[in-house]
Amino acid sequence: MKITYTERKCNLRDNFKQRVEKKLSKFDKIFSDEAQAFVVVTVDKNSQTVEITIRDKSMVYRAEKTMPEMNDAVDKCIDVLGRQLRKNKSKLEKRLRQGSLEELVAPAEEPEVEEDYTIVRTKEIPVKPISVDEAILQMNMVGHKFYVFTNAETNEVNVVYLRDDGKYGLLVPTVGE
Repeated sequence: MKITYTERKCNLRDNFKQRVEKKLSKFDKIFSDEAQAFVVVTVDKNSQTVEITIRDKSMVYRAEKTMPEMNDAVDKCIDVLGRQLRKNKSKLEKRLRQGSLEELVAPAEEPEVEEDYTIVRTKEIPVKPISVDEAILQMNMVGHKFYVFTNAETNEVNVVYLRDDGKYGLLVPTVGE
């Protein structure tokens, strides 16, 4: 797995990078050789945030934790990623090499009940093309954390969303694997 580091308001030491590589290496059995991990570390006055995103083929796994120490935040992120993999184990095994997930993820103290995804509501959305700014305005007016719309500039379906930091994000489709 290739690991890319982004440092915000800090300089990462080699021992921190080695710790991250060691922690992420336990996921090597699950992901293909082309998998990429992006580690973003942000240091603020009283907190340090570690964000880990793993991309492998068309699948994305993400965890973000803020703690007083970045090493603790890395540990928590690895735990979150492990729980994500364990929760979706049966669905992931269909896409990944059979049985490799079982070796990596030790059973939880309480067995998690496997649940099927159930759609409880379907909404229709207007397809009239609008600008990104108008989509954000519409999202805020309905009080949602995301809004699906047809982008007037590209004529493609996009999604705007409200990030945890109060800023906005835009999801744009690309052709993937």
